[in-house]
Amino acid sequence: MKKAILWVVSVLVLAVFIAGAMVLYDNLSDNYSGDNVVTTPEKETEEEADFSAPDFEVTDKDGNRVKLSDFEGKPVVLNFWATWCHYCKVEMPDFNKAYENYPEVQFVMVNATDGVQETMEKARAYIEKEKFSFDVFYDTEMDAVGTYYITSFPSTFFIDKDGNLVARASGALDYDSLVRGIEMINK
Repeated sequence: MKKAILWVVSVLVLAVFIAGAMVLYDNLSDNYSGDNVVTTPEKETEEEADFSAPDFEVTDKDGNRVKLSDFEGKPVVLNFWATWCHYCKVEMPDFNKAYENYPEVQFVMVNATDGVQETMEKARAYIEKEKFSFDVFYDTEMDAVGTYYITSFPSTFFIDKDGNLVARASGALDYDSLVRGIEMINK
């Protein structure tokens, strides 16, 4: 009898905990502005700091190897995402809209393709289903993720035409914040 009461109390505590977490999630996600773009500090001299974007290699949809440095000369929005990431999916329609509105900017949408939790097939199916038009690059060797020390998804970097990191964001971006980042590099 004592075990049954303990079991019922445990289930009730768990149910209250889950309900509380759901209420907090709903309240906090409704108030999320998505404005988390952080700029790099201003350099006082050229020798003071190096904000060059680290280079990496990924694979395009046709299996060709592509380097970030291949896009030097154009402003770049570098985004790390995965299909299992809820917030990545939330921000992707805004990235697609920005991609269509800013053709002079190169969008490098890097899928963290670890081959286990994320595969090229899952990513391709998701992109096709949602009819996104931006190019997707697959980080099958986790070179880009490792180079940029990505520990949370989504993560976004804004790189100017000279290959310098200008701003970054960790977490989902709304359209206005994305445009603010683009305007920092699109001069």
